[in-house]
Amino acid sequence: MKLEGVELRRIRMPLRTPFRTSFGTEHERDVLLLRAVTTEAEGWGECVAMSEPLYSSEHVDGAAEVISRFLVPAVSGATSVAQASVAMARFKGHPMAKAAVEMALLDAQLRASGMSFGTFLGAVRPTVPAGVSVGIASDIPSLLSTVEGFLAEGYVRIKLKIEPGWDVEPVRAVRGAFGDSVPLQVDANAAYSLSDARHLARLDDFDLLLIEEPLDSLHDHVSLARQLRTPICLDESITSARVAAEAISAGACQVVNIKAGRVGGYLEARRVHDVCSAHGVPVWCGGMLETGIGRAANVALAALPGFVLPGDVSASDRYFAEDVAGPFVVEEGSVRVPEGAGLGVVPDAGLLASLTTSVVFVS
Repeated sequence: MKLEGVELRRIRMPLRTPFRTSFGTEHERDVLLLRAVTTEAEGWGECVAMSEPLYSSEHVDGAAEVISRFLVPAVSGATSVAQASVAMARFKGHPMAKAAVEMALLDAQLRASGMSFGTFLGAVRPTVPAGVSVGIASDIPSLLSTVEGFLAEGYVRIKLKIEPGWDVEPVRAVRGAFGDSVPLQVDANAAYSLSDARHLARLDDFDLLLIEEPLDSLHDHVSLARQLRTPICLDESITSARVAAEAISAGACQVVNIKAGRVGGYLEARRVHDVCSAHGVPVWCGGMLETGIGRAANVALAALPGFVLPGDVSASDRYFAEDVAGPFVVEEGSVRVPEGAGLGVVPDAGLLASLTTSVVFVS
């Protein structure tokens, strides 16, 4: 397989409803899609970087520049995804950009061989449980209405975004309205500091699955873990399999959220999974409001054996009125893993054209 060029396509995907976290509110997704053209097949990738460097230091404009100026030229002579990964490794940082290139090349390679993404990664089940992330609401009644709707749609796990001033009371309200049987977790996106430990310990009363990335320091999570009964899950802090091993050994977490874009691709995501499994640490698949292209890869990843907790694997209509690929649906609390070659999905050409804001081909 030899790469002939990569198309970088920007599309604008309006969200059905605004999605608010501790670091901001999204109304639409400025998505960078990649189409890798090789001598054997074409493959698609999706960059999960946000428009602004809020979740991480990466942003869409920067990712597009890094991909076109550095990564595509670096992988132009590669004949396999493994070779491409080695070629990209010499560039520091930019894991989301690297993950997008890797995904597109891997999709092309697997389509050429007739193998599915799930089979390649090591998926062991045909479906994965559907969890949903609920953004910070304007008030408690609105939150309860939203959660009720998702439970009615069949989601088996609820994640609540929290921040200082919006934490104990919304969790109390959800527990009071829907009972202790609903698997419930919270995500702070590093909005707290170690001085908030006593306050965060109040969440121990609600039998949460976990509290995700409460602090902005991996080291401080070691201290916080000693003060909470609720398991700590790390997200932003886990940037590689090596860091995952260090965090687990230090006692900074009891659960890990794996996002392929955050760790530099699905090959490294699988390595993070393997490290966590070796240490007996459960993992789950996080989401970045992906289109059906990125969602297909996430669903395949979430079918690996170590993913024992429901992830942010939601239906396409959770975020978008129309999805460029799929759509993915929740059936009996689960989402089906695509079985076709590669990602198992291809974009709808007409919808893609209507959403496109720019196209650049890099050879």
